[in-house]
Amino acid sequence: MVYGAINEKGEEFYTDLARVFDAIRNKQIEYNWLITDYEGNTNDPAIVDRLEGEYCWISGEELTELVANKHFQWIWAVLSAFEKSVSLSKVLEHRLPYADGYEGFWKLPLSMQHPLAKIEIVPWDSTSTLLFSESKEITDLFRGYFPNSQDLEEYNRLFYSSQQ
Repeated sequence: MVYGAINEKGEEFYTDLARVFDAIRNKQIEYNWLITDYEGNTNDPAIVDRLEGEYCWISGEELTELVANKHFQWIWAVLSAFEKSVSLSKVLEHRLPYADGYEGFWKLPLSMQHPLAKIEIVPWDSTSTLLFSESKEITDLFRGYFPNSQDLEEYNRLFYSSQQ
C-alpha cells in the first residue's frame, strides 16, 4: 500500500527539502536517491551540473549535505528513494519518474511512479510538496510536522467527487 500527503497551505514556500527531511526525522539518510525531472532556481554551477541532467543518483548522506549546505529553490522534481541494496542499473531498467505533467499524482489508488521506490518526494511547481511512501509512519511524520498538510488519498477523493 502507498500512503500520501500534500502540503500546499500555511507555508512561506513549499519546496524546502531541509524541512521535509526534518519532518521525516532524517530517514532520507537510509536510502539512495534517484532525482529526475529537476527544475530549480540556482546559479550554482555544481548544483546545475549535478541535478539538471537526465537523472542524478545520490546517497542519502550526500543529498542531506547538498540540501543543508546549498539553499536553492526546487520548482519541479521527483526524488525517489531506494533501499541501499538496490543498484542503479536495476533502477534504470524502469522508466524515469517525472513531475511536470504526470497525472498519476491525482489518481486513486495512490502509487509511486518507480516500482522499486520506497518513498517519493515531489516538489510540484513550487506551490506544493507531495510525499508518497510505503511507510505510513513516514507519511504520519510529514503530516504531523506540517499541520496544514492533507492526506493525499482524501484530497484526491474530494477533488474528483467535486468534478463529477
